[in-house]
Amino acid sequence: MTLHLHDTATRTTTPLIPVREGAVSLYVCGPTTQGAPHLGHLRTFLAFDVLVRWLERSGYTVTHVRNVTDIDDKILAKSAEAGAEWWAWSLRFEREFHDVLDRLGNRRPTYEPRATGHVPEMIAFMGRLIDRGHAYADGNGSVYFDVASFPEYGALTRQSLEDMHDAGEEMEPGKRDRRDFALWKAAKPTEPGTASWDTPYGRGRPGWHLECSAMSHKYLGETFDIHAGGLDLRFPHHENEQAQSRAAGYGFAQRWMHSGVLTVDGLKMGKSLDNFVTAARALADHPTPAVRLALVSGHYRATVEYNDRALREAEVVWERFTATTRRAAELLGGHPLAAADADLSTAQLPQAFRDAMDDDLAVPEALAVIHRQQAALNSALAADSSTEDIAMALGALRGMLDVLGLDPLGTQWAGASDGAVGAEREALDALIRAQLAARAAARAEKDWPRADAIRDALAEAGIQVEDGPDGARWTLTHHA
Repeated sequence: MTLHLHDTATRTTTPLIPVREGAVSLYVCGPTTQGAPHLGHLRTFLAFDVLVRWLERSGYTVTHVRNVTDIDDKILAKSAEAGAEWWAWSLRFEREFHDVLDRLGNRRPTYEPRATGHVPEMIAFMGRLIDRGHAYADGNGSVYFDVASFPEYGALTRQSLEDMHDAGEEMEPGKRDRRDFALWKAAKPTEPGTASWDTPYGRGRPGWHLECSAMSHKYLGETFDIHAGGLDLRFPHHENEQAQSRAAGYGFAQRWMHSGVLTVDGLKMGKSLDNFVTAARALADHPTPAVRLALVSGHYRATVEYNDRALREAEVVWERFTATTRRAAELLGGHPLAAADADLSTAQLPQAFRDAMDDDLAVPEALAVIHRQQAALNSALAADSSTEDIAMALGALRGMLDVLGLDPLGTQWAGASDGAVGAEREALDALIRAQLAARAAARAEKDWPRADAIRDALAEAGIQVEDGPDGARWTLTHHA
């Protein structure tokens, strides 16, 4: 099976046929650096990190562009409220995004352009649209896209121009039609002088939509393979991007991919609902790999539910992955597939896993294969199988987990400790080992009832005990 991906524009799942053979060009709408990253951001960027990993594992060379919107109305407003320079405010949160995504194991994009670094490209793009009759300057510094001039407008979200009228919306001065959108916004006397640039149309700053068209064109060319982002960006942002890029005469994105929304305790996350979860809070409350696992476990197009139960389950699953792979690595000693820097690109992946990932990144089905592989590796370890059989089973398990960014033995996670969560784990380990020592003493004295009672008490608390040649090991099976 070849890789099939869903296209939001056509609502079909079709084979990926890249513009350039053997290479995939991908543009992902990145953060607007107005505030700290939250779970909604993580859900989107993790979903498309898995896409990049699977594309690369499938043999493609990937050019991944993710922009930074480092100037907009909210950045200017929030920085002013805080008494900070807008560019310093933006940089602060850009760095927070990088720190969080690095902690979660997200690969850095090939290029990460900022809006403010591409003003010349945006001016040229506006000039092209004006020359082609699809945009106009209002004479006061703003430039608008003429929606009525482009019959395809609304194609991405399947809306007609007639459906977009809003009689209650006051039209901005300078607009010819309330449906027209800003390519460039005139400078305001209430905003810092550093937040505007000179153009042939007057001094101002970028509109939100223009930057992505200008930057995708610069880094990926007139036509590229995939444009991705959160589902909430389909309208108006992505609709406007597509309209202005195609009105400029470019092929633009050949496929649209959108990640589903994230809910917290059954409700869409929002500050007004008091269920707004920042990335910092999530990573403080739970092991980092468990947060990643919880957010990538569902299908990228599906709604992902984030709550304490989901995180507890993710923690248990992560503990199992870690325990199994570490046990195998210890047995294999210096084998290449047990090393943190093992080359997993050559590991043989089960066909069922490949089929699942090729079917529009069906991660839930892929995880089912991973769980079966983990069980098979546990059986091989228990049966004292050959070193080569255990190495192959471990390589397959690590290779699949690596596609999800969750290889427990890799350099990202090996020996990782997550603050208070790590301390809790160490404390729990000390308490359980004391119980295991007492059980071992009872077994040595042939006091089987006492030994069984300790084992049963641990099992009741959700702790599974496995006896081996090197002594007893424990893993979490569930939380009490």
